[in-house]
Amino acid sequence: MTNEEMFMEAMHARHACKLFDEKRKIPQASMETILQIGRLSPSSFGMEPWRFLVIRDRSLKERLRPLCWNQPQITTCSDLLVIKTIISPLAPGSRYSREMLDRKGLPEEKMRAYYDKYDKFVTEKMVREGLFAWGAKQCYIAAANMMTGAAAMGIDSCAIEGLEKEKVEAVLDMDVAKEELALMIAFGYRVNEPSGKFRLPLEKIVEYI
Repeated sequence: MTNEEMFMEAMHARHACKLFDEKRKIPQASMETILQIGRLSPSSFGMEPWRFLVIRDRSLKERLRPLCWNQPQITTCSDLLVIKTIISPLAPGSRYSREMLDRKGLPEEKMRAYYDKYDKFVTEKMVREGLFAWGAKQCYIAAANMMTGAAAMGIDSCAIEGLEKEKVEAVLDMDVAKEELALMIAFGYRVNEPSGKFRLPLEKIVEYI
């Protein structure tokens, strides 16, 4: 099987798993591979705004479930991944942004110009959509990669946005000035086989010019 075929097989295998086998747990090495896939994902300016919290504790999952539309994925999954985006560290002129940009090792003059470019870009982002929206969009890149990677490993997943964000952040004792909840992903092993995958054909969604 070619790399292309293996990737497409994973894309077809991935589905929104609504019920997991509570008795089956993801091996630690496999979960770390999924997290590495997230870590290696691309981000704007290389800021890597995502932070990952893996919840395995049953009692905490039970506390979160009512705040997540009572979805069974929350308590039946093996690992509940909370993806957070940092907030204040992304601000123009922040120490974090400078440290992340400094990794490029550019000459001082070019680095100063790059600082200015970042600060201008982020300032405009803050005016138009806010730091949370910008960071969260990048978290979704990591999330998609992790779910596809998990599917390639025979691990099922379900992205979860149906939740009461502020209440979940309170339960997790998050400092929302520094980080906010972007989304959750439940990982585990399916109980039921998925229904068919429904997608529009390419000719309905693609144009060439």
